[in-house]
Amino acid sequence: MTLIHRVVIAAFPDVDLLDVAGPAEVFALANREGDGRARYDVRLASPARGEVRTSAGVRVVTDLGFDEVEHTIDTLIVPGAVDSLPHGPVARVEPEIVMWIRTVAPRTRRIASVCVGAHLLAAAGLLDGKTATTHWSTADQLAAEHPHVVVDPDPIFIRAGRIWTGAGISACLDLALALVAEDHGEELALQVARQLVVYLKRQGGQSQFSVPLSRPAATRRDIDELRLFVTEHLDGDLSTSALAARMCLSERHFTRVFRQETGTSAVVYVEACRVEAARRLLETTDQPLERVAATVGLGSVETLHRAFRRQLATTPGDYRNRFRITT
Repeated sequence: MTLIHRVVIAAFPDVDLLDVAGPAEVFALANREGDGRARYDVRLASPARGEVRTSAGVRVVTDLGFDEVEHTIDTLIVPGAVDSLPHGPVARVEPEIVMWIRTVAPRTRRIASVCVGAHLLAAAGLLDGKTATTHWSTADQLAAEHPHVVVDPDPIFIRAGRIWTGAGISACLDLALALVAEDHGEELALQVARQLVVYLKRQGGQSQFSVPLSRPAATRRDIDELRLFVTEHLDGDLSTSALAARMCLSERHFTRVFRQETGTSAVVYVEACRVEAARRLLETTDQPLERVAATVGLGSVETLHRAFRRQLATTPGDYRNRFRITT
C-alpha cells in the first residue's frame, strides 16, 4: 500500500511566492514520476481560508484556515516574508503564525522552513540548540534575536533531526528534493530534478555563494584587484609573501590589511578559491585528481584532500560521486 504523505504549506500575506509554489511543484512531480511509489497530499493553509496575496502580487487560494488543520501532519513547510526597510530586509515574525506552529508541531513528523521561515521556527522555540540556516540577508537578525540557535548562513539547507531549514528563495527546490529523497530515495528525487530542468540537484552542504561573493567588497581598490588576480592565477604562486610583494607591502603589513578588508587571512582565502575551482572541475569533468590538483594550484592529491577536509568536511572523490553532472 502506498503511504500518503500529508503535506501542509503555510501561506500568509506577503509570503514569497516561490517558497510556496516551489515545494508544491516538487511534490506534485514526485507523484507523477513515482509510478505509485509516492503519494503526496499537499494543502495550503493560511490564518483564514481563502485568497492570500504573495510578495509577488500574485494571489493564491488556500485550502484550509489554520484552525481547520487537524490530525497528524507528515510534513509542514513554513515559508517566510520580509519587510523592506532602509537598512535592508527584515524577516517578519507574526505572533499568530508562531502560535499556530507551536500548536501543530507536536503532531507533525517533519518540519521544514524555507528562506526566512526559519525566523518563525526560531520564534516558536523549535530551533533552540540546533544549527539552522536562512536567507543570507537575514542571518545576522536570526542570530541576534535567537542566541540559542547556531546560525550558519552558508549551506543550501540543514537537517537537525526532524527539523530542516533551507536557504534563500530557489533553495526551496533543493530542500523539497531532499525531502523526496528521504521519503523515496535518490532515484525519484533525480527524476523530479530532471523534470524541473534543474541544472544540479545540490546537496545541503553546498554553499549559497561563490567565494568572491561571500566576502564583502573591500574599501581598498587594490585589495579587490588582488582578489581578482587570485581567481585568475590559481595555479601560480599565491603565497602570502608573493601577494605582499605584488602589492609592494611588507608581509606583516599586507597580512594586517588583507584581514581587515576581507575578514580572513590570505592563506585561507586562496585555499577557499582553489577548492571552489576544484569543485567545479569535479562536478563537470572526468579529470583525474592529480590534474585537478595541479590545475587549481593545490599541487598534489594529498594537498587537495587536506583542503577539501578543511573546507567541506569531505573528500574530492566523495564530492565528485555526489555532485558530478552527467549528461
